[in-house]
This record gives sequence, structure tokens and C-alpha cells, in this order.
Amino acid sequence: MKTTSSPLLVITHLPDAATAERLATLLVENGLAACVNLLAPCRSVYRWQGRLETAAEIPLFIKTRADRYEALQTAIRDLHPYDLPEIIALPIIDGLPAYLDWVHRETEPPCLLC
Repeated sequence: MKTTSSPLLVITHLPDAATAERLATLLVENGLAACVNLLAPCRSVYRWQGRLETAAEIPLFIKTRADRYEALQTAIRDLHPYDLPEIIALPIIDGLPAYLDWVHRETEPPCLLC
């Protein structure tokens, strides 16, 4: 059963390792992601504004939860150097319960009344 706190895997790509590291660190430090995997550089081929383009990019796998997605998307858009960054969210339909509980705890919004 999907809930607002269901776990998500969010994918984006950054143009270089330094930018990817900065974004990953910010997302985890601010509780928007429990974990961010920075993958090996890849080559992307795509059409942009009518032209065929290629680019070296760093893929990021971001583990979060559905109720944090809007804030996470805003943070990525604010910090991403691309005009139109790839930001896609995939539901995590199953996984090791202890790991999914950890993702949930690490992305718990801060208590404003604590």
C-alpha cells in the first residue's frame, strides 16, 4: 500500500563529480535524502532544442520518501546547472524492511515545535 511516506528512488544526472558531490551532500545534510549514490560517469545521448547532443554525466540515485519529494525536487532544481534537469522518481515497492525504515527515519522532516 502506497502512502505519502512511501520510499522513492529519485534519479538525476550532473555534469561533473564536484557538482554531484555538492548536491548529494546538501540533500543528505538537509534530510531530503537518506542516501545518495554517485555512480560512475556515463555518456548521455539526447536531443536538445532540435540538435543531437552528447554529454558526460554523473548519475545520482537518491533514496527518499514521497512526502519529501516536492522539497527534494525544489532543491535539485535550485542547485542544478541544467536548464531542464532530469528528475524522475520511481516507487520502491519492496525492500529490506530495516533499510526502508532507516530511509524513513533519515528523511523525517524536522520537528518545528521540538
